[in-house]
Amino acid sequence: MLNMNDVEQTESVKQKMAPASLVPRSTQRPEHPLLALDQENLEFVLQLVLASGSLKQVARYYGISYPTVRARLDKLIVRLELLVENRERDEMANLLANLVDAGQLTGAGAQSILDLHRSTH
Repeated sequence: MLNMNDVEQTESVKQKMAPASLVPRSTQRPEHPLLALDQENLEFVLQLVLASGSLKQVARYYGISYPTVRARLDKLIVRLELLVENRERDEMANLLANLVDAGQLTGAGAQSILDLHRSTH
């Protein structure tokens, strides 16, 4: 039978073990770049990891060609590079990443625009 002292000790242990209490809020890192991806891209990353990085296996999973998987991965890499580079919210980088995702801009073009934008601001 639990007594009140046991309940207080249990609550104390829970508070000490809670992840938020282990790292002070001011030292927590910003959101991880993968968490900024939409569900479709997260699923793609998951399938890539489960396939041990085999693009051929991912192509078979989705029923698409290897070049299509390669192109999608290249776009995702550019988006993640922009997100990692700009962990603090950078609206220009986010806009460019969205344009790359939509196929309206190449990764190299996005990087050139971002470099120019940063050099003038």
